[in-house]
Amino acid sequence: MAEAATGVVRVEKVRGRSALTRYFARYPLKLIAPSKVGPAACDAVWLYALTYGGGIVSGDTVSCTVTVGDGCTAAITTQASTKVYKAVGSKCSQQLLEARVGEEAMLAVIPDPITCFSAARYHQKQVFQVSSNSNLVLVDWFTSGRYENGEKWDFSFYKSVNHIFLGDQPLFIDSVLLEQGSNCSIAKQMQEYNVIAMVVLLGPKLKHIQEQMQDEVRKLMSGQLRPPTSGGSLYTMRTQHPQRSQMPPLVASCSPFGRTGTSMVARVAAVSTELVYSFLRHHLAALQPFPGASPYAAS
Repeated sequence: MAEAATGVVRVEKVRGRSALTRYFARYPLKLIAPSKVGPAACDAVWLYALTYGGGIVSGDTVSCTVTVGDGCTAAITTQASTKVYKAVGSKCSQQLLEARVGEEAMLAVIPDPITCFSAARYHQKQVFQVSSNSNLVLVDWFTSGRYENGEKWDFSFYKSVNHIFLGDQPLFIDSVLLEQGSNCSIAKQMQEYNVIAMVVLLGPKLKHIQEQMQDEVRKLMSGQLRPPTSGGSLYTMRTQHPQRSQMPPLVASCSPFGRTGTSMVARVAAVSTELVYSFLRHHLAALQPFPGASPYAAS
């Protein structure tokens, strides 16, 4: 990917602090590196990934390679949801990311969601190379489209692939594929849900966040799946028709993976983007000491 990359980022220790030592982007990608996001004492580099025009045009490919050196901390985010515009013929819009996370380093990939317009075609692949004590936060999520305008799961094709390798051994392999078919539409399969999210937490520095998230999700879902009562939770909605059986507005699950007990994947489905922002803001707030700011705090 390196020769055709539209973006290249390298973070290394300079005078004992995490610093950008290489920083390059070309159309259609734009990278912004603010000089200050968290407290001055915080040792972290922040990057905002943008595309010209606020979205990805049919046939465009955005590719980026990221290297986070030993002991460094970096966070990559966006300023808003990434829009994927209507496809021209069978052309796909693509985003590709290759990242290497060094010893005792941390990389947080915490974007806003992908939003595919009607008839859009989108393919994303993200590959991470980690070491035994690397730390990785990965949020990968997408919406049904401009659902407030009536576009619900109207895109033609969506595929997202995430691979994590420990050395040359696969540690986590995940793929999501949604494609319009003649038997059953995407909208019918998704029912009332408009947002799908995945959160991966990997590494010893994130162990306490994993444990807290697993415990709270377990309690949340045990309450959500019980018969409705007068009580509520952070994500519940009161139903106007208690006699009807309704799915919870947000469902979530957590599963450990790997051999060391320091890796976990959470999956979320929700009826609205706001509910997922609330979920991420709450459960990732404990990350704040590492990048210097709480993910999605201003969303």
